[in-house]
Amino acid sequence: MLTAQTKTGKQISLGNCYSKEALLSLRKSEEFICPVCGENVSLKLGEQRIFHFAHKKGSTCCEVYEAESINHIEGKLQLYHWLCMQKIPCILEFYDRKMQQRPDIMFEHNGQRFALEFQCSTLSEEIFWKRTKNYLEHHYTPLWIISSHHIHQKNRYIIPFSNFHYLFLRTGMAGQLYIPCYSTEKKAFQLISSITPYSIKNAFAEQSFNSLDRLRLEDLLNPKPDAWKINLLKWKEAAENYQISWVLHAGAVKNPFLHEIYQRKLNLFLLPPEIGLPVPHAVYIQTPPVVWQTYLFLDCLADKNPGALISYQDIHYQVQKRISKKDITIRTFPLLETINPMIPVIEYFRTLIELGVLIRKGDWLCEINRKIKIPQSNREKDEAKSKFYQNNK
Repeated sequence: MLTAQTKTGKQISLGNCYSKEALLSLRKSEEFICPVCGENVSLKLGEQRIFHFAHKKGSTCCEVYEAESINHIEGKLQLYHWLCMQKIPCILEFYDRKMQQRPDIMFEHNGQRFALEFQCSTLSEEIFWKRTKNYLEHHYTPLWIISSHHIHQKNRYIIPFSNFHYLFLRTGMAGQLYIPCYSTEKKAFQLISSITPYSIKNAFAEQSFNSLDRLRLEDLLNPKPDAWKINLLKWKEAAENYQISWVLHAGAVKNPFLHEIYQRKLNLFLLPPEIGLPVPHAVYIQTPPVVWQTYLFLDCLADKNPGALISYQDIHYQVQKRISKKDITIRTFPLLETINPMIPVIEYFRTLIELGVLIRKGDWLCEINRKIKIPQSNREKDEAKSKFYQNNK
């Protein structure tokens, strides 16, 4: 840790750039205690590691349970100095006794109190939720930043995301969803946006990189929204590869989705190109798009002929039924106030309107314009796919 108190109650913050000579002198004349537990701590001034305070062996302080890495100590120091350079009132490792929690940095901006947490180690969902809830209950706006070393890009378009990554998803004032990351080594922010999953663990995403001295706090809290756009051919390629690996999985024979579509005389590999499409808020639904959109096709479209009407209430009823049966799983995000699973569903139906499958008849009503044709062979599927992507580049 980077802050401690002397026996007389004076606060010592190593974020204030003391010289080694000054700290050596201070160490000779003072004893240091942890502001959280009151136990004695040692001031470490080695040549290899960054200067820091450390609890003595056998300490029972709650802070000890999160052994800090060099990456974490350096990262929060860099972020602290970044805020100081912008003249933003901030305190390094501020311990709030009322909530009994200590963010890496507490700062004030536009009349709000923020609790900044730079997370380098993995953290359980339970602890993340608990800390976030505690901050909110004590009128702090939590700003969780994940270390960039947790991000492992597969290729130009795709990034794997675990439940841990999604904990950091937040929204800016314009409604854009993004994950803020920071690299201690590069001294740079990495903002991940336009996150559009095609499977539970993989998503298409956009990234922007900004060095520490080029990005302002306001740009981190409210990044400029990107125009959401997906390369449809790359999307379909990734989605089809996922479907192949999914079916080859040992547990696929017991999968209720595959069982249901086979009962309905559908083949996962002969689905029409109108099923399994990307939509901007697909991240709200953990179930892969090809699955939840197939359910929507079966429940709302398959048995209807041109001229038939579909209401929002009908769609909502079918979605809620699938959720209650656990056929569709909704993600939860501690940093987002509300999650409405109908948003990606409505986005999908808007896409079907753009494709000419549906005609909008009002705010809450659509008419079937043409039936979605199910390919009966690989040749028919390839022809339908070629025509679809030729018309929707």
